[in-house]
This record gives sequence, structure tokens and C-alpha cells, in this order.
Amino acid sequence: MKLKALTSALILATTLSGGIAMAKTQSATVAEMPAQTIQLTQEWDKVFPKSDKVEHRKVTFKNRYGITLVGDLYLPKNAQGKLQAIAVSGPFGAVKEQVSGLYAQTLAERGFVTIAFDGSYTGESAGLPRDLASPEINTEDFSAAADFLGSLENVDREKIGVLGVCGWGGFALNAAVGDPRIKVVATSTMYDMTRVMANGYNDSVDNDARYQMKQDLNNARWEAMSHDYANTGAPVLPSEKELNADTPKFVADYVNFYKTKRGFHPRSVGSNGSWTTTTPIAFINMPILQRAGELRAPALIVHGENAHSRYFSEDAFKTLGSKDKELHIVKGASHTDLYDNQANKIPYDKFEQFFKANLK
Repeated sequence: MKLKALTSALILATTLSGGIAMAKTQSATVAEMPAQTIQLTQEWDKVFPKSDKVEHRKVTFKNRYGITLVGDLYLPKNAQGKLQAIAVSGPFGAVKEQVSGLYAQTLAERGFVTIAFDGSYTGESAGLPRDLASPEINTEDFSAAADFLGSLENVDREKIGVLGVCGWGGFALNAAVGDPRIKVVATSTMYDMTRVMANGYNDSVDNDARYQMKQDLNNARWEAMSHDYANTGAPVLPSEKELNADTPKFVADYVNFYKTKRGFHPRSVGSNGSWTTTTPIAFINMPILQRAGELRAPALIVHGENAHSRYFSEDAFKTLGSKDKELHIVKGASHTDLYDNQANKIPYDKFEQFFKANLK
């Protein structure tokens, strides 16, 4: 960041209780901030075919941190009146041209106004540095999507729900806990990213190991600071050529989706990048589901029977305070089987019935 010291007179208007404005002069240092230009791709560049049953357009909206988010809005053709609406995002490391867009388009075919959006710092959405994730900001992104949907003339503000896939399932639950405007919440193949980053898979990281991890990550800030915290991390996933007999099946499943024609997208962190080195810091220290018992919105938790991540959904389900909640296990499905419908495993009928029954 280039700094330029300037002495200037700033006129600060302070409105008093009596309505009188007073002026104060003070010196200031002006910092030149890097500008960011958002480029919106207009051609259809999704990993799934375009439906002729819905209308589609790109939209932008801001979250309460002032970050501009980019989404794909899907509208049922020939729909009339105020409709039920759903905001969709995920998986963790994906973009709206992949999984969330497929869910959103399919649910729009079934009568909902939907938006699939890129989280802050990723995809076409704004935010610097790039490829950064945050448990607080990504939770807020869902509320910002609810802001946007509620501003549309053809959406009933009292009938807005959210659907989070993979790591965004945890953010969706957290958003519904904190934002009562979100009337229903559903997750698919859910991860609690704060739990997995802090504890590892199956909670195998102990306190000493976690302390060392925090020490290493925070020491890395010295180097990251010199690069304006730009992304210098290692790739999220290995390449297809790097897979071998010792590669865990779930990692191979991820590679089979993100790194192949099936799901590859150039803006996706999982396909073509890595998270910033310091991204895990906040996740380690901020468990997002600690107030899950306060959730009042109806909840549908969907997971694959054979998914390595199934325990995330089962454990989260037990803690949810919703009086109306359901855990739906998809027979024979792996984690990534619920990323797309290649194996015909995504229970769209279940999602449709849930949202229509509870957004009323």
C-alpha cells in the first residue's frame, strides 16, 4: 500500500442536540487505497446446462461490511405475485457457477425465487485480499443475500430461507440463529469449518497441537503482512496426477469434482487456487455453532449415508434448538454426490417440500 502524507484541513460537522452545527479543523494523513474493479461475466460459464424454465440475470448487492457481492438470480418463468425465496451458497472453496448455482436453478424451476452468490473475497464478489474466508463475514453474506431478496417486488419478505452446501451449511445455520428474518434453513452435505480447522477430522487435534498451529499461523503473519496478506498458500487440492493408493477417498472425490470437467471452474478456490495462509486463524478461535440451541427456524439437515463428513450433520442436528427439524440421510451417497446430480442423489423433492411447507 502506497502512503502519502498530506496535511489538510478537514471540516467535521457535529450536530448538537439543539440542531447547531459546529466546525472543527484537524490535520490528517491520507492513505491511498488500492482500487478494485469487479468484472461480471455475461456469458453462461456454469458447469451445468442452462434451464429454459427460468429467467436468469447477474445481480450485485452489499453486505454490512460494504463488500459488494455478486450473485446469479433465478426466477421461475411466468410466475406471478410475491413468491418464496431462497439464498444458496457453497461449498467451501466453490463458486456460484458450480454447486450452488445448480441447486438455485433447480429450485427456481420448482417455483422459488433463488439467488446463488459468491462469498466475500471469492469468485466475482469483491474483497481484498482474494481467496480469504471468514466465519463472521461469510455468515453475514447470507444475511446480506436476505437483504437483497427482501428488496425484490416479487418476493415476500416473510418467506425467505437459506440453503448452505458443505462448509456454507455451517454458515447458513449460524446466519439463521442470528437473523430471525431467515424463516427456514436447510443444509446439504454440511461441514462445520470452524470445528474441522480447530480440531481436524474426527476431532483428532489436541490442545498442544492446536496451540502450535496457532503459533505457526500467527508467526506467518509477519511474512503475509509484507505481501499485503495476498494469497501465498499451497493449493487446496492435489492434481489428478498426484493421486495414489494412499490418497484418502474423500480427497480423491474432491479432486474428481473440482479438478475435472465435471466441476472445474477457473474462479473456484477448490479448482484453481488456495486460501490465504492466515485464513484458518479466525476459524480456530470462533466456533460458529455454539449458539445452535437458540435456533427457532425449521431446519432440514441433509447428508450422504457414505459421506466422510456425515458426523458434522448428525452432531449439529442434535444441538439445534428448532422444534421443527429433520435429519435426512441419502442412501448410498458420498459427500460429493450431493455436489451435483451425476449420481442422481440430490433429494430435490425433499428440499422443495421442506421449503414450501415452512415458508408460509
